[in-house]
Amino acid sequence: MGDANFAKLSCELEELLGLTVSPVAISFANSDVAPAALLAGPVPPAAADGRQGRVSAGCVFWMRAAKSTFTTVAEDHANCSVGSLTHGLKTLGEIAGNADVAALKEAEWVRREDLAGLPTIEPRPRYITYGPVATHPVPPDVVFLRLDAAQVMKLRGAYPKLRIEGKPQCHIIPLAHGGNEIAASVGCALSRQRTGMADSEMTCAIPGRRLGEIVGRLRDAIAADAKAVNFACEDMRRFAGGRLAPSPH
Repeated sequence: MGDANFAKLSCELEELLGLTVSPVAISFANSDVAPAALLAGPVPPAAADGRQGRVSAGCVFWMRAAKSTFTTVAEDHANCSVGSLTHGLKTLGEIAGNADVAALKEAEWVRREDLAGLPTIEPRPRYITYGPVATHPVPPDVVFLRLDAAQVMKLRGAYPKLRIEGKPQCHIIPLAHGGNEIAASVGCALSRQRTGMADSEMTCAIPGRRLGEIVGRLRDAIAADAKAVNFACEDMRRFAGGRLAPSPH
């Protein structure tokens, strides 16, 4: 069973933003016992450079976690060197010679100095647990959202200091975890390919301890938006059709 307060906040967040995918909880632990059942199933063969993960990249776990709760270990994330770095599971020195890093450098998608500047989870976690916030077995360290442009607009209205980040998409997780920042991402080509995220989707990471604050801010911001929209609706009655008509040309 999840924490009742987080379950309530998750439900309200879902309603306020009109989410189509439930908020996901991500928690990091160094305990002797895993917070939830370890992820099971076959592991694909290792790549030539030794990379072998349960999925193509840790960001794939975000997609699965909206419907089920599971715990992962470092080896489950190991196919994606960049994700292993941002999640504190590998050091830059440990991944620098991997084939996927070499391919990204050759494509001029990333430079070593870019990787060196990425935030990372500290200390190195033994377990990373994913699942719906409403039923998460422990309070989430990070609340992860999949959003569209209008939902990001609402969140930015509620929290003007919202960071908007780019590649790699996964670095918003340590920004929220260790940096206590609320960070959205426009995504990255690598993650979109691996997760199958829609082109219209963005993501956001919120520190779990700040979820109540953000929900409260959203209530106020969305109420203000509603008043602004009511004004616009009345004001637009003076114009044909209320909205801009398509050009005849």
